Amino acid sequence: MTRPLLVIFTAIVLDAVGIGLIFPILPSLLQEVTHADNVAPLIGIMTALYAVMQFVFAPVLGSLSDRLGRRPVLLISLAGAAINYLFLAFAPNLWMLLLGRAIAGLTSANISVATAYITDITPEDQRARRFGLFNAMFGIGFIVGPVLGGALGDSWVRLPFLAAAALNACNLLLAFLVLPESHTPTREKIDFGALNPFAPLRWVFSVKSLLPIILVFFIFSATGEAYGTCWALWGKEAFQWNGLWIGLSLGAFGICQSLVQAFLPGPAVKLLGERGAVLAGIAGVSIALVVISFANEGWIVFAIMPLFALGGIGAPALQSMATRQVDKDRQGQFQGVLMSAVSLASIVAPLGFSTVYLLVRAQWPGAVWLSVVAVYAVAVPLVLGLRTTKPGFGAASAD
Repeated sequence: MTRPLLVIFTAIVLDAVGIGLIFPILPSLLQEVTHADNVAPLIGIMTALYAVMQFVFAPVLGSLSDRLGRRPVLLISLAGAAINYLFLAFAPNLWMLLLGRAIAGLTSANISVATAYITDITPEDQRARRFGLFNAMFGIGFIVGPVLGGALGDSWVRLPFLAAAALNACNLLLAFLVLPESHTPTREKIDFGALNPFAPLRWVFSVKSLLPIILVFFIFSATGEAYGTCWALWGKEAFQWNGLWIGLSLGAFGICQSLVQAFLPGPAVKLLGERGAVLAGIAGVSIALVVISFANEGWIVFAIMPLFALGGIGAPALQSMATRQVDKDRQGQFQGVLMSAVSLASIVAPLGFSTVYLLVRAQWPGAVWLSVVAVYAVAVPLVLGLRTTKPGFGAASAD
């Protein structure tokens, strides 16, 4: 692996660690700052705020990297991340925490720049493998982040932020010393109209036949947000888990899901077909959610993890089905629409699931997982109605 790739992959791992480390400690941090008993709505707001900043600034940073070069934008974002984690470590009140989380979302939007950098330095025939490593690095960070955050947070709730600041500072120094520029800056003016993150969604209204697949992607993304929003609150109140156990449970989920996605999608599609694999994934995760909603012992959650992670076979099959919804000339535009739908789900879902948790917490905290099952149920008829052939090959073309 080349040194530039090592720096880029390290940045991706740290982005994912930064996302994950806050999950186990966020309830305790907010209670310390606000002295509120129920902080579920605040968790929803902070999670959605992070996603909003990513949604808005990912195209901005990407365009700036075209205009100014990849290296300066990456260095500025890494420096911003290090400073921001220090800011969060000592923020004394709620508005400063919200400001810090917004800045964290902005700096994490550098994933679009990292993707462009990898494209710049990678021959076409090696891009699939390197982007596979890209996803693997993000998965590693998302496993390590919650465990690290939980373990350090039990000593001092602000300690994970200091650790993240130190890691980002080291990566900044490494990038400054090692990372070369991969892209010749252009002299063209930035098209600010093209930076509108809602622009890709305009196409949806002219191609209404694509709404089902877009809604399925939205639902899958929305359900994934429930865990980051509610898991730590539920673990603490249902099983009296401390930060370490919350982090370990999230890490175990990440490991199981990574293994499932690495080894099972291919055999599952061969056995069940793409639609069947998506439905089997929904069934597996729904059964697991029903079990943990009634669980009264923490070990049950760990025992059900393999079935829980079975939902991971559905996403690759769904992505494959999505490519058949439009012809090859519209694939780029269509993928942009799907990514916009995913981003919107990461904004809306935390607010919705945190509200549900607020309503059910006093009587039955686990009931929040039944709401996730209900959302999955909406996807089933949509999946059954998706086409399995490309337009023009036995299916009506999208117009």
